[in-house]
Amino acid sequence: MNLIGLTRSELTTVLSHMGEKPFRARQVWHWIYFRGATDFDQMSTLSKDLRGRLAAEHTLGRPTVSREQTAQDGTRKWLLRFADGKEAEAVHIPEDGRGAVCVSSQVGCTLTCRFCHTGTQMLVRNLDPAEVVGQFMVARDSYGEWPTPTDETRRLSNVVLMGMGEPLFNVDNVAKAVSILSDGEGLALSRRRITLSTSGVVPMIERCGREMGINLAVSLHAATDEVRSEIMPINRKYPLDQLMAALRAYPGVSNARRITLEYVMLKGVNDSDADARALIRLVQGLPCKFNLIPFNPWPGAPYECTPMRQIERFADILANAGLTAPIRMPRGRDILAACGQLKSESERERLQGYRARLATMTAEERAAAEAEHGRAIGTGTL
Repeated sequence: MNLIGLTRSELTTVLSHMGEKPFRARQVWHWIYFRGATDFDQMSTLSKDLRGRLAAEHTLGRPTVSREQTAQDGTRKWLLRFADGKEAEAVHIPEDGRGAVCVSSQVGCTLTCRFCHTGTQMLVRNLDPAEVVGQFMVARDSYGEWPTPTDETRRLSNVVLMGMGEPLFNVDNVAKAVSILSDGEGLALSRRRITLSTSGVVPMIERCGREMGINLAVSLHAATDEVRSEIMPINRKYPLDQLMAALRAYPGVSNARRITLEYVMLKGVNDSDADARALIRLVQGLPCKFNLIPFNPWPGAPYECTPMRQIERFADILANAGLTAPIRMPRGRDILAACGQLKSESERERLQGYRARLATMTAEERAAAEAEHGRAIGTGTL
């Protein structure tokens, strides 16, 4: 059993079954999440006998790093491989000495939003709590940020569930991961420093606020059902009237804790002055702020980015109506770490390499390779 990903009560139960008293679980928790221990032998406050028994029966399994890249602007991206061979990506976005770690909640995605390259991949499976929390721990490893620093000194100051997948389609595992991330005796992230981004899974929004108590961001991207349903198929199931009602009822929403509305700027699609005015009407009375996101193009993308002059005009219209609407400049584009680009490049490179190898094979070798390729896809080793 992997001890990473267990809640504190679950870890206490594990130690109890080993004949240990509850305070031992607190010590192990401290070593895992405060000290960042990767080996039971590092847990010097435990007896040698207990360390040996833990090592014989349990692991401290993090995702392994298949590739780490750092962009010119300092953005760092990790391609992470899990125990079954599946992969997802996490990104650190630095900002004035601090920054957010963007983590994935699923391998692949089921939403097929037309502007998102990540959405061109099939959903493979949900990530479990260990795999979600493990992404943040790998980032801590990369920056050497152990033991857990104070809020004033930590570089990895925030977590955003904005990577691959829809977090509210994996709400049980995500809620468990949030409880581990926010535990004050471990990773110690304030829930006000954790943000979940959803495409608008209306039935789960209230539960997110009630059980997790974290910040909410919503991929809005259009002011009308007609446009939103075209670029985000989920809107056909949960249209804007239902979504906005759920946001207005979000537990804890206030002017001090506003909902973030993400809005990708697509040339000729959702970027007119009329669209901006429609947004103002749509969000009337909702404590919210906008993030205007210049579209991050990718090969074969069906859209273009709105010219910056029009994005600025769009932002001014919202600002003149009293809405906060900063333009979120793309980060990590040179390593495909920007919004909507995660994982696609690694998959494409792997497929290109596979096709190149096929070209050098005989017909018999190619048939065998293609059969093996199919098995690898099915078992997740590719």
